[in-house]
Amino acid sequence: MRAVIQLVKKAYVTVDGKTVGAIDRGLVVLLGVSRTDSEKDAEYLADKITNLRIFPDHAGKMNLSVLDIDGKVLAISQFTLFGDCRKGRRPSYSHAAPPEQADRLYKFFVERMRKYVGVETGIFQAMMKVELINDGPVTLMIDSDKEF
Repeated sequence: MRAVIQLVKKAYVTVDGKTVGAIDRGLVVLLGVSRTDSEKDAEYLADKITNLRIFPDHAGKMNLSVLDIDGKVLAISQFTLFGDCRKGRRPSYSHAAPPEQADRLYKFFVERMRKYVGVETGIFQAMMKVELINDGPVTLMIDSDKEF
């Protein structure tokens, strides 16, 4: 399971011109699920992301988590995080989970995060428009297999 995490001042996602999820200060999490992922991967990422100390403290040092600042998370399913661009010019998505598995684990991840922090979402498999104001900017990547 892979996540791209962006520290934001605000963010929202729309589907067909309607806002379906919005947050103020917090994190946007783009989440990709691979064929080999399980609930264990979702638990790992939910815990890791919730406790990442990437928000500035009173001295400006990255020392606070989304929990510490009472922030929110906007979680967006993003199968393209498993796009393999090493060969040719068209990405291969053969490592991405099939939709049923991806949807189940994405929902599990969201519910796991909701135990700790407020979470808004997009709509799985919908064409979404995500708008955000990246703060810093701070953008990180985490892989449950610890590939990076």
